Amino acid sequence: MKVIKFSILFLLLFLINLQKINAEQIVYINMEKIMKESKAGKLIINKISKSNEKNINKFKKIEEDLKKQEQDLISKKNVISENEFTSKLENLKKQISDYRTKRQNIIQESTKKRLQASAQFSNQIKPILGDYAAKNNISIIVQKKNIIMGKKELDITADILKIVDQKIQKIKFD
Repeated sequence: MKVIKFSILFLLLFLINLQKINAEQIVYINMEKIMKESKAGKLIINKISKSNEKNINKFKKIEEDLKKQEQDLISKKNVISENEFTSKLENLKKQISDYRTKRQNIIQESTKKRLQASAQFSNQIKPILGDYAAKNNISIIVQKKNIIMGKKELDITADILKIVDQKIQKIKFD
């Protein structure tokens, strides 16, 4: 008799916990889409793109100048003395090395700025997601990139995109 009562009690507790699990609401969001399509995200992307274009143009100009110097040096190889040629060649190699170092530093700095801007954007979206989750009784919000398959009804990207456009106009970053 005690075993039957214990079994029924255990079954009831199990069913109650199962209902609680089913009551949990899990949704997902496409953060990349929000970054690309929101007003603030577009501003970030445009600013980074312009900076990258500016750097690329600057790099091309320096590379062209270095190539001209190299061609000029090669054309003068038979005219100038060997010591002078060696000296100019070493100078050109140093300029090329300095250019590569400078280019690498600028690329790293650009990557760092892009990551910082993305992190700032993400930090500003977190409170919006928290409010949205509280208002809509949502337990968990997962990024879409971590989902293999899910119902389209669980995608809250469009709703969050509207809210983000209303609340976040731009993000300051260097």
